[in-house]
Amino acid sequence: MSQTVRGAARMQERVVVLPRQQSLLLPAVLNPFVHNVKLTKAEKIKCALLGILLVPVRTLCLLIVVMVTWPIAAVATFMHPVKGAIKPLAGWRRILCQQVLARLGRLFFFCMGFRVTVKGQRAGSEVAPILAVAPHSGFFDAIVCLRAGLPSTVSRSENLATPLFGRFLRCLQPVLVSRVDPNSRKNTILEIESRATSGGLWPQVLIFPEGTCTNRSCLITFKQGAFIPGVPVQPVLLRYANKLDTVTWTWQGPKANTLLLQTLCQPYTNVEIEFLPPYIPSEDEKATPALFARAVRDVMAKALCVPVTDHTYEDCRLMISAGELTLPMEAGLVEFTKISRKLNLKWDNVQKELESFAAIANSCKGGRIRIKEFSSFLKIPVSPPLQELFALFDRNGDGTIDFREYVIGVTVLCQPANTEETIQMAFQLFDTDDDRRITQEEFSSVLRSSLGVADLDVSKLFSEIDVDKSGCISYEEFQAYAKAHPEYGKLFTTYLELQRYQALQEAEPANTSSTNRVSPDNPHEDSTSDKKDD
Repeated sequence: MSQTVRGAARMQERVVVLPRQQSLLLPAVLNPFVHNVKLTKAEKIKCALLGILLVPVRTLCLLIVVMVTWPIAAVATFMHPVKGAIKPLAGWRRILCQQVLARLGRLFFFCMGFRVTVKGQRAGSEVAPILAVAPHSGFFDAIVCLRAGLPSTVSRSENLATPLFGRFLRCLQPVLVSRVDPNSRKNTILEIESRATSGGLWPQVLIFPEGTCTNRSCLITFKQGAFIPGVPVQPVLLRYANKLDTVTWTWQGPKANTLLLQTLCQPYTNVEIEFLPPYIPSEDEKATPALFARAVRDVMAKALCVPVTDHTYEDCRLMISAGELTLPMEAGLVEFTKISRKLNLKWDNVQKELESFAAIANSCKGGRIRIKEFSSFLKIPVSPPLQELFALFDRNGDGTIDFREYVIGVTVLCQPANTEETIQMAFQLFDTDDDRRITQEEFSSVLRSSLGVADLDVSKLFSEIDVDKSGCISYEEFQAYAKAHPEYGKLFTTYLELQRYQALQEAEPANTSSTNRVSPDNPHEDSTSDKKDD
């Protein structure tokens, strides 16, 4: 009995001292897609009082500007196609858009209380055909288009049907993206490349390379569309230096109408637009758009004094999925770009793992798995092998497993361990009479021995594996369950590793006693031997 206790203690010690892996570290900003605005009582009173005065006046002014602007936009785009083989606006149409409509657009934002400061110099389309704007944090970012001379943008084709706004959008001759066209992404890239290499025939193309809105705390992964043509890109920075942030519209936070109302209630809203020097790509960056995109992002992040992360729009999709699975939305954030690149995972694979994670974590507060839930999911009690497996998942050692740690654990630890050889070895271990089937008695006996738990009820786990309810588990049933639950493969190999570790530890005292024998002729021999061992 004492030997068993010593063995369990040594297993427990090994669990504690497991080295933590250093790859796939947590990002500097855990959630760039959340924006929580909590107004103080004084701020609420101030907004209410100013709103009574400002909102009616500003709303009236905005309506007047829109009523003047829409007919001009309609005339400028009259009988001019927006799809198919189109040509850039020229002559009087171009003058109306770049001179008249641009000024009316600035007046529109002025009526909302925006005070704009422009730093740097915008380069011409011959020098920098593409403008890359970041960070992208909401619909008010459209103000940069007015200060950049109404360049072309990338927009969804559905936006053209929007009342009023759709007509203004047509003046920009946007590069249209379609959700229903499977070739839309390819066609969009080709169109951007065509305009960027037109030698100044087309206006500049303005792109928000992040592809979604963030809270401006970092720069997330840049999409490669702006960098595939391999032409010089001018980085453009956006800053909102306001005490109260009423412009950030991202995935978790106030809705658009709330932000608009709060903005109209402010005396003014400061925005700074800075044009950095054009970035001319090297030959390597021209050949590798991802390298080009990272280089431009690094330049912009340095100028903004913010970190970079590998979050993408796919993280937002995972956030939504997490919410649908009744998990906290932020539970879905994994820095998808980094995870998919290093672990060779596609979005569908990560989505599937999220569903598996939710099956374990739904009973936990905060969407994190503790060893209690881990044990319940695997239907086996807490034991040294299970503690070691849990410790391998728990990369930061805080006693819980979040979704990021779960994805890494399943992909890096469990799936490689869950080989055909491992499954066959495990089946042979359970099949004590070698009759190619496992009875509940055999199953229970081996698990009790391997986990060191005398009173172990495995009926639920046995019943789940025994699909045909025959009272015995065939190899096919065992194999199917093991592949669907790769944690068991790693649990089995961990058990074997612990058995080997225990054997080595048990053999250690014998070796030590042998080497510690002191020669009568040389009383210092023992200390020398110890130093060598150290």
